[in-house]
Order: sequence, then structure tokens, then C-alpha cells
Amino acid sequence: MAEPRNRYSIVSLIMHWTIAAAVLAQVLLVTAHEATEGPISREFISLHKSVGLTILVLTLARIGWRLANPAIALPGDMSRWEKALARAVHVLFYAALIVIPLTGWMASSAAGREILWFGLFDWPLLPISGGRDAARGFMTVHGLVVKGLYVLIALHVLGALKHQFVDRDNVLHRMIPLIPRRP
Repeated sequence: MAEPRNRYSIVSLIMHWTIAAAVLAQVLLVTAHEATEGPISREFISLHKSVGLTILVLTLARIGWRLANPAIALPGDMSRWEKALARAVHVLFYAALIVIPLTGWMASSAAGREILWFGLFDWPLLPISGGRDAARGFMTVHGLVVKGLYVLIALHVLGALKHQFVDRDNVLHRMIPLIPRRP
């Protein structure tokens, strides 16, 4: 019988850390947008839209990869509730990383605001009407799910730190190759 995998594939690692960096970039872009005015502020939002749509595409690709390449097993000594929480957080991450950019795209579409993807081409708008009122509704959902994403990030990071420093079970080594495997 083959030994079970104890590390994620390079594709999984690249997708995970690229999406994580893109989410951080989104926070910085919104912060920069809110701290500025005029054309520079609009440029930050334009970049925010481009990065958001990129996150949407990468998340869909990651889900496809995950379906074709199931995740490695969780440590056998994890309690049932910890395994359930870990799975729930991952599923909710995927949902949030789809809903957030999708509601942003829907808001831009409803308001008739173009999306120029990194200045390269016009991203197609969705066939949604409703103007500013509909856009505001989509942005309300967008903002609420972002807040939920912050909670998920906190749970994810705290869980990783617990595995590294309390359980000492090499879970963090699976996603950060620079961390040495414990004997």
C-alpha cells in the first residue's frame, strides 16, 4: 500500500498563496482608495476590480483542481469537531472567494460601470439592471461577506498556529515548505 501524501502539491501551494496575496492586495487597495480622492482613488478601485475578478477565476480553478486532486488527510488524532470546523472553514472560504468578487461584478454591472481588467481589455458586464439601488444592495452583501472572510482568515491562521505550536503535528509544514518537518 502506498504511503499517504503529507504535503500539498506545488499547484495547490501556488494557488493557495497567490489567492492569499491577492486578498491582502484587495485590503490594501480598498484602504488606499478610501485614503485618496479623484483619479488616483478611481485607479485603486479599478485595480481592486481587476484583482477581485482574478481571485474569482483562481478560486474556480482551485476548486476544479481540488475536485481532481483531493486534499490530503487531516491528522488522525484531530477530534471530530476540529475536523468538522476545518472542513467548514475551507468550504466557507471557497464560497466567500466566489461571492465577494461576484457581488462586486454584479454591482458594477447593475450601475453600468465598466471594468477594465488591468488596463488590458474590457471585462464583460453581467446582464443586470437596477442602477445605483441594485448596486448598493450588491455592495451591502459584498461588504458583509468580506467581514465574514476576515473571521475565516482569523480562524484559519489561529488553527494553523495551534497545529504548529500546541499540537506540533506538521500541519503547517504542509503549506509552508520552508518550515522544517518535525520528527
